[in-house]
Amino acid sequence: MLAIESIDIRRKAIALATPAKHKTQFGQFMTPGVIANFMASMFHPLGSKTIRLLDAGAGIGSLTAAVAQRAATENAVSLECEAWEIDPKLQDPLLATLEACKNLVVSSGSTFEAKTYFEDFILSFSSRKGEEENTRPTHAILNPPYKKISSASDHRLALRDSGIETTNLYSAFVALALSLLADEGELVAITPRSFCNGTYFRPFREFLLSRAAIVQIHVFESRTHAFKGDEVLQENVIFHLVKGAPQGNVLISTSADASFSETTSQSIPFDNIVLSDDREKIFHLEAAKDDSATNEALKQYCHSLDDLGLSVSTGPVVDFRLREHLREENGSECAPLIYAHHFENGFVTHPKQNAKKPNYIQLNSETLKWMKPSGCYVCVRRLSSKEEKRRIVPAVFTPASAHGEIIGFDNHMNYFHKAKAGMPEDVAKGLAVYLGSTFADQWLRRFSGHTQVNAGDLRALRYPDIQTLTGWGKNIDAELPSQKEIDRIVGGIIVKD
Repeated sequence: MLAIESIDIRRKAIALATPAKHKTQFGQFMTPGVIANFMASMFHPLGSKTIRLLDAGAGIGSLTAAVAQRAATENAVSLECEAWEIDPKLQDPLLATLEACKNLVVSSGSTFEAKTYFEDFILSFSSRKGEEENTRPTHAILNPPYKKISSASDHRLALRDSGIETTNLYSAFVALALSLLADEGELVAITPRSFCNGTYFRPFREFLLSRAAIVQIHVFESRTHAFKGDEVLQENVIFHLVKGAPQGNVLISTSADASFSETTSQSIPFDNIVLSDDREKIFHLEAAKDDSATNEALKQYCHSLDDLGLSVSTGPVVDFRLREHLREENGSECAPLIYAHHFENGFVTHPKQNAKKPNYIQLNSETLKWMKPSGCYVCVRRLSSKEEKRRIVPAVFTPASAHGEIIGFDNHMNYFHKAKAGMPEDVAKGLAVYLGSTFADQWLRRFSGHTQVNAGDLRALRYPDIQTLTGWGKNIDAELPSQKEIDRIVGGIIVKD
C-alpha cells in the first residue's frame, strides 16, 4: 500500500534541506500530504474511468500519489500520469513516488503509466497545441510555482502567444492546464487568493470564467497554516473547475487551518460569488456570511465611484525616494506630508510631534509633481491584515487639517478625490462614515484576501449615492461618531453589543 505518510516525511526532509534562495528561484512550496488528500477528494468519482492526469510543477509527486490512492480505492480502469518538474534536485524523489504509485495502482487491478517531463512547462506548451481530444488530460491537479513573471520575459511572450495575459507563474500554470484539458475535464489547484480581485488578475479571471464552471472553492481562515513548514505568509485557496460545464451554484467551504478538522460548507448562487454587473469579475469568497443582510443593503448601496464622480488613488509620495527633501519642521517652501499616523478620531490632525516620520516635504522641481491642492479628501490606510478588527480605516482631510495650499499624501495610504482635487466637505464626511461602517468592512472582506487595502479594492466596493453621503456628512462635526452610531446610520449589517 502506498503510504502518503512516508512521502510526506520525505517532503519535509527535502524542504528543510533546501535553502530559501533555491525555493525562491523556483517559486517552490511542496504540498503537505493532508492538503494533497483533500485536493484529490474534490474530484468527481473516479471508479470505472480512464484517468489521464496532468501534474504540472509536480515536486516530489505528493498530489499524483493522492490521486493514485483514490484511483486504486475506487477501481479506476487506468491511471495515465504526466508529471512536469523543472527542479533537477526533485527528479529522483519524483521518480521514486511514481514507482510507488505504479505498484499501488497495478496491485488494485488497474493499469498505470507515467511520463515525466523535466523541462519548462510554459515554454514547452506550444508543442502540445492541437492534440487530439482522446489524448488530452481528463484531470489536472496543481500546486503551481508562486513567482512573478517579468513583462519582457520569455514566459510572458510564450503566454501571450497562447492568448493568456497574467503576471504570475501560478496563474499561468492554471490557465495552461485548463487549456490542455479535454472537454468536461476537471482541474483542482491550490494557489494564492490574490487572483480573486485586483486589476492585474482580471484577464486571468475572465479566462477561467469563459472556459470552465467553478464547482467548489475552499478558503483557509489562517494565512500561515497551508504551507506552515515553509513559513509562507500567503492566503491560499483550493478550487475545483470543470471545463466547458454549465455554471451552477458554487460550494464554498472553509476550514480554520490545513487540518480540515472543522470544515464548514454552503452552496452559494454563482451570482453571489461573481456579481452579474461587475466588469472586474471579482470573486466574493465570503458571500455565505451575513448574505441576506448584505444583499438587502446592496439594493441601496449599489453605486460605483464613477457613478459618484469620484476616484481613489494610492498616495503618490514615496518617502524613501524623496528622503533628502523631507523635513521635521515647517519652513519656507514646505508642504504638509500626510501619513496614516496623522489619523485621529476619523480626521487628519497635522502636524504630529515626536513622530517617527517627518511632517513636511520641501517643495521643488523634484517633489512638486507629487503634490495635490489642499481641499477635502478621504484618506484610507493601505497596510492592514485579515486578522485586524477593522481593515478599512478612514480619515477626513480638510483644509483645516493642515496649513498650506499644497499637500502630499504618503504612498502607504489611499485617498479619495474628485478629478485629482478635493470634493465637497459634506460628501467627504459622509464617505468617511460609510467607509468606517461594519457593512463596508465586511463587504471588502468578501473579496479581498490581501494584507493591504489597495485602491483597486476600494474601487470594487459599492457606495451610497451622493445625496445619501451628503446627508450623512451634514451631521458630522470634527470627529466621526462611535462605531455603534456609524453602523446605526449605515445599516446593512446588524452588530450585536
